[in-house]
Amino acid sequence: MAPISSPPRTVEDIFKDFSGRRAGIIRALTYDVDEFYALCDPEKENLCLYGHPNESWEVTLPAEEVPPELPEPALGINFARDGMVRRDWLSLVAMHSDSWLLSVAFYLAAPFNRNERKRLFSLINDLPTVFEVVTDRKPVKDKPSVDSGSKSRLNTKRSNDGQVKNNKLADEAYLEDEDEHSETLCGSCGGNYNANEFWIGCDICERWYHGKCVKITPAKAENIKQYKCPSCSSMKKGRM
Repeated sequence: MAPISSPPRTVEDIFKDFSGRRAGIIRALTYDVDEFYALCDPEKENLCLYGHPNESWEVTLPAEEVPPELPEPALGINFARDGMVRRDWLSLVAMHSDSWLLSVAFYLAAPFNRNERKRLFSLINDLPTVFEVVTDRKPVKDKPSVDSGSKSRLNTKRSNDGQVKNNKLADEAYLEDEDEHSETLCGSCGGNYNANEFWIGCDICERWYHGKCVKITPAKAENIKQYKCPSCSSMKKGRM
């Protein structure tokens, strides 16, 4: 079971909870995939994959209490492990995990009003799904270009007046970027995208941030080959 000490009370709290659980599941299905695969022994009882708010993961039996404290993940993911191609099985687990993550988030958001739920979904929808990460089916706009490095990083390097600082991006690309990110929300504060402010995108989780929220200036960004947000940096340190 993925316990919570107290129910989150704001959109930001629940989004943080969602992000942590998502990061844990992605870690299980990518970085720790061999360990995850071994734990899902078909000879064992019904097992579930849990993502925890602290970005860890766990393969274990479902909660015994009825009703459970939170919605439960797909039951018995281990039974199909040896009956499918490994990649297909991981993709199926990823799809069910996406469904569970949304279920938990909107269970916690039940007391919210319409606008709060809409804002929560916008924050969640701005991230690639677990399925997209596991199968490498991220939206085309999120893929790095061959000749100019990571698009998410370059597109964020703007001066305070909203002008593109990197000369590798043409005016047309700039205009497309403005349209692409008009509904983007900061992964830290949840604020809306504004071309008049400096933003930077994480090359790992592809979340966008106000430069001021992650303490990155345009000058610093020019010297960053691959930007990792605080969350992704912490997760990498935890694996070392």
